[in-house]
Amino acid sequence: MQEPSSINRRKFIKQSGLLMSAAMMPVSGFSMINQSKYKMGLQLFTIRDAMEKDPIGSLKIAKALGYEDLEIYGYNEEQGSYYGFKASEFKRILDDIGLTVSSGHYGFSDYFKKSEDELKRYVGQCIEGAQALDKSYITWPWLHPDYRTIENFKLLADKLNKIGEQVTNAGLGFAYHNHGFEFEDHDGQIGYDVILNGTDANLVKLQLDLYWVEHSSKLSPEKWITKQPERYVMWHIKDMDKITRDYTELGNGSIDYKTMLPDIDQTGLQFYYLEQGGNFAQNSIQSITDSATYFKMHLKKYL
Repeated sequence: MQEPSSINRRKFIKQSGLLMSAAMMPVSGFSMINQSKYKMGLQLFTIRDAMEKDPIGSLKIAKALGYEDLEIYGYNEEQGSYYGFKASEFKRILDDIGLTVSSGHYGFSDYFKKSEDELKRYVGQCIEGAQALDKSYITWPWLHPDYRTIENFKLLADKLNKIGEQVTNAGLGFAYHNHGFEFEDHDGQIGYDVILNGTDANLVKLQLDLYWVEHSSKLSPEKWITKQPERYVMWHIKDMDKITRDYTELGNGSIDYKTMLPDIDQTGLQFYYLEQGGNFAQNSIQSITDSATYFKMHLKKYL
């Protein structure tokens, strides 16, 4: 039914006024209504105990807290499953809840001393699992303590290049995640430099754990990222206990993210994940609750 001309005229005047006001508003005025550039991410390892007991319920809680994107762990390559669900079924669960998965940590360290063919086969299985979830990245998360020598870091760099090539050829991205051991001194050398200098930037991206850099590196996260900003496609964000230097909930620790985040070069950044590996004030679910609350109130505006 056609509206009377008088109503159309009032609507036109009202809409024109809103458009004129918007046109006169400073650009910064739109920041309050713009969505964040990145989805708020969670590394599911934080709530691994809850995921073991009730994976679907735990995912629903994470979604309700404002988490939109996940980094996962615990792929069973022989069964092609995550958390007891076939990859395709787990993807349907995520879709129903409204969550995405952009990266996953896989057990590459177990293949460090195995043959090239065995590693290649495992990478192929990881690719299959990642593609089922429509992921962007496959990530190497850890190196066993027995292998943490400079010579082994050189071997690691070679393996990372080979995995990166296989993953890239499959249409996915590949990244390396640091802890603190990469920054330990080996007669004037550190493993992280070996990794950076010994890998192809087109094949091996970097997932920077901001906590571990603050905990163990002589250089700040800002300075590491400045070296090769395009390579740092993912971050882990977690806080450090002021006394023990262990993990803690965001806002309770010593890392000044309010100062850090605005100053870090985000040229390469695509995803970030809040994480806490342990040392919960109460429990893992309360931890992701408290960290989400603090992050949304104080830090999300920078991302």
